[in-house]
Amino acid sequence: MITLKKVKQRAESDAKSHGYYLNPDFKFLDDLLEGLKQNEDRYGYPLCPCRLSSGTFEFDRDIICPCDYRDLDVEEYGCCYCALYVRKDVFDGKTSVVPIPERRPTEKQLRAYTSSNNNSGKKLLEKTILISEKPKIEMKMWYCKQCGYVCFREEPPYVCPICKAKREMFDEIKIKSDIKR
Repeated sequence: MITLKKVKQRAESDAKSHGYYLNPDFKFLDDLLEGLKQNEDRYGYPLCPCRLSSGTFEFDRDIICPCDYRDLDVEEYGCCYCALYVRKDVFDGKTSVVPIPERRPTEKQLRAYTSSNNNSGKKLLEKTILISEKPKIEMKMWYCKQCGYVCFREEPPYVCPICKAKREMFDEIKIKSDIKR
């Protein structure tokens, strides 16, 4: 089991290395960190405390904290979706934290509702969206044309975790097999 102190140290270190700050509201921050800890204890990875998980690492990869959407949200709104990471102006109280629209694609959110044991969530979702079949995952290999970072996932990350290049700088690696059996 991971400790709350370790969760906080990891978040502080990540914030510092990206030029961000942790939310200055200590009570709110403690609640977020506790949510991260509980999710890591439950799922084995630090899942965003503000999003519903499918419980499957491959489906949840984009919302493992810090999520793929954090940098875009902080840049545009001053904080990430759950407001754990904030810009300096928000940290200093010059800008308020505002609600952020969900960037996570609907098909990825669907997986969490259809994969979890959340029956009320499933019923609500079925009323909203007709589910004809479960979404299929097609994993692809992606590389960053700027630094060479390689990852294996459905879509390229929004921002390269190494060099911070935008999603447009990623290309798919396609492997051709000429082996005859």
